[in-house]
Amino acid sequence: MPQVARRGGLAPNLKDLADTGWGLLSTTLGLGAAIAVVDGATADGPLAVLATAIVVAVADLLLRPVLRVVAVVVGAIGAMLCGLAAQVLTAWGALALVPGVSTDGWRSAFAVVVVAALFMALGRWLLGANDSAYVLGDTLRRARARARRAQRGSTRARSANGSVTRVPRGEARAGTAGAAGQGEAGLLVVQLDGLSHGALRQAIDGGLTPTIARWLRQGTHRLVPWWVQVPSTTPASQAGLLHGTNHQVPGFRWWDKGLGRLLVTNRPPDAALVEQRISNADGLLAHDGVAIGTMFSGDAPTRLLVMSSAGRRGGLGPGPSFLRFFASPYILVRALSRSIAEMLKELYQGRVQRVRHVEPRVRRRGWYVVLRGITNALLRDLTVSLVAEHLLRGTPAIYVNLVDYDEIAHHAGPTRPESLRALEGLDRVLALLAQVAELAVRDYRIVVLSDHGQSLGATFRQVEGADLAEVCRALVSVPDVESVEAASGEAWGPVNTLLTSIFRAGPAQPPVVVGPDREREATAVDGLPELAVVASGNLGLLWFPRRSGRVTLEEMLDQWPRLIPGLVARPSVGVVVGLSEGRGPVAVGAAGVHLLRDAGIEGDDPLAQYGPRARADLLRAASLDNAGDLLIVSSVDDTGQVHAFEELVGSHGGLGGGQNDAVLVHPAELDLDETLLDHVDGDVRVVGAEAVHRQLVAWMRLLGVRP
Repeated sequence: MPQVARRGGLAPNLKDLADTGWGLLSTTLGLGAAIAVVDGATADGPLAVLATAIVVAVADLLLRPVLRVVAVVVGAIGAMLCGLAAQVLTAWGALALVPGVSTDGWRSAFAVVVVAALFMALGRWLLGANDSAYVLGDTLRRARARARRAQRGSTRARSANGSVTRVPRGEARAGTAGAAGQGEAGLLVVQLDGLSHGALRQAIDGGLTPTIARWLRQGTHRLVPWWVQVPSTTPASQAGLLHGTNHQVPGFRWWDKGLGRLLVTNRPPDAALVEQRISNADGLLAHDGVAIGTMFSGDAPTRLLVMSSAGRRGGLGPGPSFLRFFASPYILVRALSRSIAEMLKELYQGRVQRVRHVEPRVRRRGWYVVLRGITNALLRDLTVSLVAEHLLRGTPAIYVNLVDYDEIAHHAGPTRPESLRALEGLDRVLALLAQVAELAVRDYRIVVLSDHGQSLGATFRQVEGADLAEVCRALVSVPDVESVEAASGEAWGPVNTLLTSIFRAGPAQPPVVVGPDREREATAVDGLPELAVVASGNLGLLWFPRRSGRVTLEEMLDQWPRLIPGLVARPSVGVVVGLSEGRGPVAVGAAGVHLLRDAGIEGDDPLAQYGPRARADLLRAASLDNAGDLLIVSSVDDTGQVHAFEELVGSHGGLGGGQNDAVLVHPAELDLDETLLDHVDGDVRVVGAEAVHRQLVAWMRLLGVRP
């Protein structure tokens, strides 16, 4: 990470005064506008409004320690409610006590808070600053003041040349991660969900990610791709990245024959069950780390907005972590107003695609509009606030997932203008977090990675006129099919985490689930369906739930002779993979087969369209626990376009296009372990999320973050 203002950021300067002045001015203008339009609120003049703004700021400063103590007792949800109540009471008290201003009750005070926040958000938008910077403005000012005090009080720890003793860049540190102290190293891992290496390169060339571009240009970081194995999905990748194994995760959803039901990883109880299966209590974050906004915890002691922990008591995480976001005046309302603005932006961008007849495209209305507003504004601001809090606390290792780009790319296309524009906001987040890291007591290194990429293409339904479950049902002639082939629930995970934690789903209660997976049953069914068909992007999985164990190709050809020939005859299907009794896993195409275990080919090679990694990836995918009786991968054309078995124009899960080329931006001083590298299309790169996990662990040990 660049040494951004490490010395100047601590020295007294005019920046703090300017920031404070602008903050006070914007609060004064917002309050003045709100008092002018809210019935029941009055002010004698500008000086009275300015005095009110000062009182609000001082009251916020005095209340914060009290609220922090309360948050320890009441937890995250209590911290949210207490923070909101504190905002209203602070405004009400200021309006009641400051001479020259008044309200006729708490309702008017609440309206003033809301309207002032809306005016302040509008002002930031007009100034072109509609990002998360305002969330951390107060945090950065206080951190600089704290750092100056710490520097003045640590003169005895200075070296002979007068500089603070720190870990030299490129040198390993001995020891373990103990209490944070000046000069100790830390690691911040930022996951940009769904971003491919090619899309990031395009954004860099287009000037959309100046922070990352500056790191690369200055030589502080390197950008390399890493290969995502099948299934190229978020749960599989995060299981590998955070826990070092994903053999229990064959897709985004799958039929568990042992449980007799469908497992859906964006349901908190199912995510918790999967984590129990993959955790060895020594995950990536086991040693005093924190996981923020992830599907699994990496065994972190502190878990914030983590899906696998949402169903248990205190599932959102410890209350004090949320306090700065919910107790700071106006921040929540401004985040909500940005959410509404993001929804309006989505409606406009979707209409532009329709008017211009952009192809391929999918429907961009309904609940997705609300989802984009929540994930790209409210949840992003909350997540940034949580990361900043733990950077300043000196947490040794932090892993955070940002989902903004992934959800837009699913519906707009991975390299469409609105998708790449989402990377602008994420790049600004990286710049903000780098500023906070420079003021932290630890010397943080920042790693940016993605869990997979995305591939463009018309959907299977658009090309074939029917979805995958309908096609399979017709080929096996059974009426009873359990399927979620048209559902896209991945991005609803953070929202489901939040709702489940708020409403406290217990053992006797179903989780609170919104999105396309909301009607999936979480308990075992009495009558098993004859066929289960699910989709993970352009990877389809098929099971015969009434038959124990893996159903072989020979059994399928005997019982359902039309199934495999009928599937591979479809132009949108590239290959199906099943288990042969005598020859192991076999990939079957329209004009040939590929014996995955022995690398034998009969006829035309059905894997030729997918590149040299296809055989190894599909052989591994066919051996995963709970792998489908059949794995179905869509065809891919010469431009890398695939056909999702869900209604998504940007997809991932199988092979083809950019979905397997993920991103790894790492500090130049931290070299890649050559034993983890493999050949991919003439290039040498890390292969698989499990290998990336081992690389991250090695870096953490080198930095002294992990014993």
